[in-house]
Formats: sequence, structure tokens, C-alpha cells
Amino acid sequence: MTDHHLAEFNVARLREPLDAPAMAEFLALFEPINALADSAPGFVWRLTDGEGDDATAIRPYGDDIIINLSVWESREALWNFAYRSAHLDVMRRRREWLLRMAEPYFVMWWVPAGYVPPLEEARERLAMLRREGPGPEAFTYRKVYDPDGALATV
Repeated sequence: MTDHHLAEFNVARLREPLDAPAMAEFLALFEPINALADSAPGFVWRLTDGEGDDATAIRPYGDDIIINLSVWESREALWNFAYRSAHLDVMRRRREWLLRMAEPYFVMWWVPAGYVPPLEEARERLAMLRREGPGPEAFTYRKVYDPDGALATV
């Protein structure tokens, strides 16, 4: 275990409201994908709304944007969940349910192990990435930084 964990925050613009019939399959995928994340090697924590098993009721950007905030032991753990599990199948179909976003919608940053980043911090990191581009405090998989702030060799 390291002294840092990787936080990630992403936002997605819905094609239709979650209660629309066209979104039923997408909504049905939340429980199994969240369960997969919760049991994935390296998973630490994810934001929930306190009422259910996901954060879909939390809408800091408006009714048409859903969010996800989670913490992982390493970038490899997050990558393996996102791109080497059933989560990838959902990502491949995301255009059925989600609209393309012109600005960055995904950001990562390092946090001290045991720290749970508040939503406002996640929003600030995404805003920083949108404003300044990738750097040690807010980055993406295209340009990754190590916990010490050095550009990572991936």
C-alpha cells in the first residue's frame, strides 16, 4: 500500500432524463457495474447519494449531468476496472445514453491514502483541468503525473 491513492471524477451529459424509457437499460447497468467496482482490486471508495447505491441524484451541474467520484489505490487499478472489466462494455455503448462533451469530462489527481475528497474538490480539479490543461494537480490518462508531481512514464 502506498501513501497516496488516485481520485477520479467524471461527468456525463444525459441524452434523456434517467427516468425516460430509452434510459432504462443504462439505469439497470448501474447496480452491477457499481458492484463490480466495489469488488475490484484496488478500489477504495466511491461517492453515493446516501439513499441508494450510486450518485445519480447528486446533480451539481444541472439535471442533465450525472457524476461519478471514486478513489483507487493506483492508476493501474482504475485502468483495469475501466478498461479490462465489464465496465468497458458499458463504455463502448455510452453514446446510446450520453452526449459527447466538447470540454474535458474526466480528471484524476492524487490524494493522501485514507482521504476522501469532497465533491467540491472534485469540481475544482475538473475546472482546473479545463482551464489550465493537464498538470500534477489535475490530469488525464493522456498525460499522467506521479504523486510526487513528476510526469509519469506510462
